Amino acid sequence: MKKSKKKKKSNTWKIKQHRDQFFKKSKTLGFRSRSAFKLIELNKKFNFIKKNTNLLDIGSYPGGWSQVAKKIISSGKILSIDLKKMDEIKKVSFLQGDFLKDKAKIQISEFFKGNLDVILSDMAADTTGNKSLDCIRTNQLCSEVIEFSHKNLKKNGVLISKLFMGEDFLQVKELAKSRFYKVQFFKPEASRNESKETYLHCAILKTL
Repeated sequence: MKKSKKKKKSNTWKIKQHRDQFFKKSKTLGFRSRSAFKLIELNKKFNFIKKNTNLLDIGSYPGGWSQVAKKIISSGKILSIDLKKMDEIKKVSFLQGDFLKDKAKIQISEFFKGNLDVILSDMAADTTGNKSLDCIRTNQLCSEVIEFSHKNLKKNGVLISKLFMGEDFLQVKELAKSRFYKVQFFKPEASRNESKETYLHCAILKTL
């Protein structure tokens, strides 16, 4: 009985995927994930990726966001990091490791040498089945990215990070406002309607 329910749920997910316009477009255009369109929308709204941008893509697997960035960036550097091995993208450097570990943070800092313009994070915690807990864990990741960004971005740098609308949303918002002068939120059309995710756009660092 349990196997039957699991199979039914899996089939329902597959049907939704095939009906999803962004899923179809990602396959047609050769993007590795439908989330590529989230970044396209975010960049159209905030215009933060330029041809000479130096960019860090955190939680990059399978590479949809790095693909979008590479289509725009011609003279800047791109570094992607994820726990999972990401297939190569031409002229995109990849670091397989845990962003939360000091070793990875040092490697990132050495790669950019203080010349980092944009940090992207589409990271989400592995789901546990408890939506409230999943929300808190993902927002903790967002907080980690905010703190890292404050220490590593250039003065006029930009941070884009996923977070969830939940009980600790205001805490993350206040943290962002304490680190950046400009803090905005945007939910792309490519985000599923039922998803609680939104994206944080932060710009211009504050000096503590």
